Amino acid sequence: MNQGKLYIISAPSGAGKTSLVSELVAEVKHLSVSVSHTTRQKRQGEQQGKDYFFTAVDDFKKMITDHAFLEHAQVFDNFYGTAQQSVEKQLSHGIDVILEIDWQGAQQVKKMLPDSVSVFILPPSIEILQQRLEGRGQDSQQIIARRMQDAVNEISHCNEFDYLIVNDDFNQALTELRSIIISYRLKKKAQLKKIAPLLARLIS
Repeated sequence: MNQGKLYIISAPSGAGKTSLVSELVAEVKHLSVSVSHTTRQKRQGEQQGKDYFFTAVDDFKKMITDHAFLEHAQVFDNFYGTAQQSVEKQLSHGIDVILEIDWQGAQQVKKMLPDSVSVFILPPSIEILQQRLEGRGQDSQQIIARRMQDAVNEISHCNEFDYLIVNDDFNQALTELRSIIISYRLKKKAQLKKIAPLLARLIS
């Protein structure tokens, strides 16, 4: 069985990352999104173990001490982290895994797993990014202003990623994101294992 591939996808809040990843996972087989741990409060409609593993601050800090995280970071006033064991289990079963994390987490994962593939989703403009944040109706103007300030910092790290996608047209951005996944699955190393029986018949 082939080892799965780890994909890191980052974006400033409001760039459309979550919508793109949700649609991608619905379309592409053997692809999953890692569920992160977080200390933030559960929002209406969110489910434990599906959207996040909502974790008490003390429990989260113990996981840090136990080196249980592949990456972790503090975002605004909350902690977020990816449990290493669950990711490695999926990869060992040949499932490609997506990590939706920020640039700080991406740096940590790249140091531990340099073969992971990183993608940064950009908005078409700062103005459109702000319109999207306001259109969600989830945050106060104060929080939106804070997210906009952080977005500039996030975007300044985009050159650290392997791929850059501008989410202006959703379907185009989805096609580009899907192409990255498919292209890696077609690489020789992965294909030779997958089609070994076929090759044996073709050259016998």
